Amino acid sequence: MRAQQLSITIDNVARVTTPWLTAAEMRAWRAFAEVNAHLMAALETDLAPHRLTFGDYEVLVQLSEADDRQLRMCDLALRLGLSPSGLTRRLDGLVKAAFVRRLPSTSDRRVMLATLTDAGLRAMRKAAEAHVSSVRRHLIDRLDADQIDALGDIFTAVGNGLGRTLTIA
Repeated sequence: MRAQQLSITIDNVARVTTPWLTAAEMRAWRAFAEVNAHLMAALETDLAPHRLTFGDYEVLVQLSEADDRQLRMCDLALRLGLSPSGLTRRLDGLVKAAFVRRLPSTSDRRVMLATLTDAGLRAMRKAAEAHVSSVRRHLIDRLDADQIDALGDIFTAVGNGLGRTLTIA
């Protein structure tokens, strides 16, 4: 059976025809779209006792893995998929909690660095066990080894298509 076509006219100039999703493609897309929000909410809930959001935890992880536990703000924003102002808002609570410091670069005054403090590293390490347990319980333990490999391949391909280089291979 041939997939339906979706026709879109853009500015009355071009007519673009996009193949409609097949039943299998729709199932895959809807499963991802519907489960993603619930999975992220479960991960957030499990980090809440540590007074961290998933976004906070991701900042701490990125900085903990960086040289000297610091990154240029623009590089950190890129890794997290945030705008510069979005990163500033994300860091505000972490700075207030003394988990991250914003420091000017000693080599380029135009550059600001986000630096993980010792307190931030301790907070991340304290939350890490709960976070890994949550990831296992809600995702990893529900898949077999082939599905885990496939999931890694899938999101690597999607990331590549978005121009993203994964920080862990």
